Amino acid sequence: MARDNPPNSAADDSSPDGPGDAYARASPRARAMVGAVVVVLLVALGITVVVGIVQSGTSSPEVVPLEEASGVAGEDVSAGVLYVHVSGAVARPGLYRLEGGARLVDAVAAAGGFAEDADEAGVNLARPLSDGEQIVVPVVGQAPPAASAGGGTTADARVNLNTATVAELDTLPRVGPAIAQRIIDWRTSNGRFSAVDDLLSVPGIGEKMLESLRPLVVL
Repeated sequence: MARDNPPNSAADDSSPDGPGDAYARASPRARAMVGAVVVVLLVALGITVVVGIVQSGTSSPEVVPLEEASGVAGEDVSAGVLYVHVSGAVARPGLYRLEGGARLVDAVAAAGGFAEDADEAGVNLARPLSDGEQIVVPVVGQAPPAASAGGGTTADARVNLNTATVAELDTLPRVGPAIAQRIIDWRTSNGRFSAVDDLLSVPGIGEKMLESLRPLVVL
């Protein structure tokens, strides 16, 4: 009768180790180095994720290329977007898309800031912007444009419904600070006034008041 061959213990001992066995037999120093590399990779991954989140949440003024500008007039501008034309003594004159509630300082910043010869006192940097307006920054010694000398008033003292501030609207008869603010709020929510009759959509303004304001305002 043939005898069963005993297991080949030498062959078993020569079987390759798994990754876990190799790591277990590694020296403490080697294990420490592996752990350090893993920590560095995790930290780098975390930094990448944080930078991505910050960049995705950061918005900046957007310049509108001239080839796209022709389509702006027919665009349905939302309450949160303004298109303004910045010209005059700025670094990069052009048409810019800004966030709703932006002020003149934001438009100048979007255009690269003041030019060296700009009359910085010739514009009101704190003035709120309205959709579709043009901002002209004068050079030193140049008189400010009539339409921007008072912000929202014209050379004949009429008030521009699309650019006037609360203080300028408050100069109109029967328009106090409360109604002036409602006009600004309507403009912010709905965009530019396309007709003086749009004032009827402002709470507190009726037909009789509209007729008294009609000769005193422009668009």
